[in-house]
Amino acid sequence: MTSMTVLRIISPGVLSLLQDQGRFGMGALGLTQGGPLDLHSFRWANALVANPVDSTLIEHSVGGLTLQAVANCVIAVTGAELALSLNGKAVQCWQALALKAGDEIELGMCSRGLRAYIAVAGGIAAPAQFGSSATVMREGIGGLQQNGQKLTAGAELALATKANSHINTNKAPVAAAIRQRTLPGTTPLQLRLIEGYQAALFSATARAQFYLHTYQVSPQFDRMGYKLNGPAIRCSTSQLLSEGISYGAVQIPPDGQPIVLLNDRQTLGGYPKIGNVLSLDCWALAQASSGTQLNFSPITAADAHNATHLAAARLQREYQHYGISPTVLDTL
Repeated sequence: MTSMTVLRIISPGVLSLLQDQGRFGMGALGLTQGGPLDLHSFRWANALVANPVDSTLIEHSVGGLTLQAVANCVIAVTGAELALSLNGKAVQCWQALALKAGDEIELGMCSRGLRAYIAVAGGIAAPAQFGSSATVMREGIGGLQQNGQKLTAGAELALATKANSHINTNKAPVAAAIRQRTLPGTTPLQLRLIEGYQAALFSATARAQFYLHTYQVSPQFDRMGYKLNGPAIRCSTSQLLSEGISYGAVQIPPDGQPIVLLNDRQTLGGYPKIGNVLSLDCWALAQASSGTQLNFSPITAADAHNATHLAAARLQREYQHYGISPTVLDTL
């Protein structure tokens, strides 16, 4: 591992965290998953600078991040739509950008979506805790200092490995259809849901109400989960024995307002769960702000299996179209 510093945080903006793909298999220790909220944009950021898919990068929320290159490097910014400038001049996201020592890159406020991903060729050096560098502030784990803290002004970021010397910085930005795949549109966001065994605790009327009505993202949302506003869903029981909570689980607390649990969710919970949102749709939900409208639609486990395999095949084709090295290809 090299210790060469390549980037310095001038302003961390609203919230900047180091994330790799996440921390898995540690639920028995009370440690949650962490990792990128929008895995689609995370993967593309690393792919554009020829990094292995699990390389550590910056997940930046809302806007305001300013970075200075301490040494020559190549970066990519993906995710939410925002104004991006290099030394005060506008440049486009979703492409490899060559920086020289002293250059400053500035991210404006997000105009569509909430999360941006900033990868540097070679990845960011960050110590692994329980197999991951993912920052989980609630648990005080991961990140640059292994204390679960967000990035602050003055923090210096070093390369994890030597950067690939064959990155093409002359390619056009990735197509709009790919850039916007997880960003909110003008119509309600569609969340596909696989019902779990606890769906039987909800009456046929309650389930029909859940699927027929439109919900809104409430102001209560973060990396742990999204609480929704809409018609209250009633369950035959308000609390169960605590059990493990999976990614995308939709809890129905006593007030009847659904909560979709995401990367930094608690590991155990006892509220009834009507099912799980498909992972592909969780990424889009994580780009949604307060007031975003959404609907749920039921799918089978076979439907979910097919959807993830089709998405993986599409990702492979798109990587190949843009000349992404086979070493960074990944499946869902």
